[in-house]
Amino acid sequence: MTASAGLELGFRGCSEEVADHELPLSGSLPDWLDGALVRNGPARFAVGDDRVEHWFDGLGMLQRFAFDGTAVRYSNRFLRSETYERAMQTGTLRGQFATGGSYLRRLWALLTGRQTDNCNVHVAAIDGDLLALTEVPRFLSVDPATLETRGEFTFADDLDGDLSLAHLVPDPHRGETIGLLTDLGRQSAYRLFRVADGTRRREELATVTAAKPAYVHSVAVAADHVVLTEHPYGLDPRSVLLPGGEGFVDHLDWEPERGTRFHVVARDGSGVVATHGAPPNFVFHHVNAFEADAPTDEPHEREVVVDLVDYPDPGVVEGLRLDAMGDWLRDGVDGRLRRFRLPLDESGADPAGPLVEGQTIAKGLELPRIAPAARTREHRYVYAQGSATADGNHVVKVDTTTGETTTWSEAGLFVEEPIPVLAPDAPAESDRGVVLVTALNVPEERSDLLVLDAATLEERARAPLPHHLPFGFHGRYFPE
Repeated sequence: MTASAGLELGFRGCSEEVADHELPLSGSLPDWLDGALVRNGPARFAVGDDRVEHWFDGLGMLQRFAFDGTAVRYSNRFLRSETYERAMQTGTLRGQFATGGSYLRRLWALLTGRQTDNCNVHVAAIDGDLLALTEVPRFLSVDPATLETRGEFTFADDLDGDLSLAHLVPDPHRGETIGLLTDLGRQSAYRLFRVADGTRRREELATVTAAKPAYVHSVAVAADHVVLTEHPYGLDPRSVLLPGGEGFVDHLDWEPERGTRFHVVARDGSGVVATHGAPPNFVFHHVNAFEADAPTDEPHEREVVVDLVDYPDPGVVEGLRLDAMGDWLRDGVDGRLRRFRLPLDESGADPAGPLVEGQTIAKGLELPRIAPAARTREHRYVYAQGSATADGNHVVKVDTTTGETTTWSEAGLFVEEPIPVLAPDAPAESDRGVVLVTALNVPEERSDLLVLDAATLEERARAPLPHHLPFGFHGRYFPE
């Protein structure tokens, strides 16, 4: 078994859909595990003779794993988006992140707001609806029990933008969700917003202008602040209006001389309270953020601490093209779990001043997650997908206090994003619970659901699926 075999299976489309199928289970589940894990990701990469060019461009499929403390029931279903229906009718799949269409189609989509609705990246819960998300502001409503696509979801406000976070960030302590829209134009801007639980109305928190807005995939949310990481991988909005280039990614430029900026935004609506410069990096995923007292040898009293996974440059984006992933697995740069401390007491800090340097906590990981109860608070444990080797990859747990790492792996298995679920009475900063992980089982040509102990990463249960799942992206566990 080789990495190439794993890549072949991981990007082989899955056409089978299953509804409420009880999975065979070895081991046992904790009796308190009574919710559902819903995952999202691309599951079809070719239509007729037309094949997408990038991992991000496959047609989206949701998977649902429902637990009742003793058993797990499984469903999966393609999103019936306009993009999906058009692909089935025409045999073509164009106009995605890296898989372009004609210039006129791209221009029409930008001017009318009818970009792709192939919402294949993440899921969120808004006002009782389950939403499928992508990186443009089109959202699909999905039945949380059957995964049936209900149609397009609309917010009850007039906020608008051309790009959107795929990672909406729920704050269980404040009862709201944080998101971001990016407007492209002569005066481009990031628009941070909040949505109160039980509503579908977005309220703008702050606007941050940008000459060349960055490709922003996520933000970090602390109890009283949001951190927007503006790395120097962005686009001149005028380039999107000109002929040339295939997909959105072809309009992004890497300009390391600009460096990275951390914009610290107050959640009380008072705007940007500090902006700090940092050496250039590229970031997909933030782990978390929290306010803390500064070390005694620092001149400031308070700071926002941000954990994220970054790279020295955006080579990973090109490395995730389907025809480049073999080379990327062999030669690509691994993600780094890093911590940045952003002073709060330097009002309107000059981004051209001393650079904020990050501390590297661990290397060789991606798709980081923490327990939801620890979000916006000081966290200790980070769970992530470890880098691939010739015969698989691994789950990694990082103790950010000690720097200790714990791993789980099995030859032939390619694990995906690990989702920690704490026991109902466990403290937010603890590791008493389980980690839910889907894994591509290459020797068996299927996928497995793994239930690992959150403290030790020892396997507690395993449920084989009736088919394989292509490599996916993100998911959430929703308690009953």
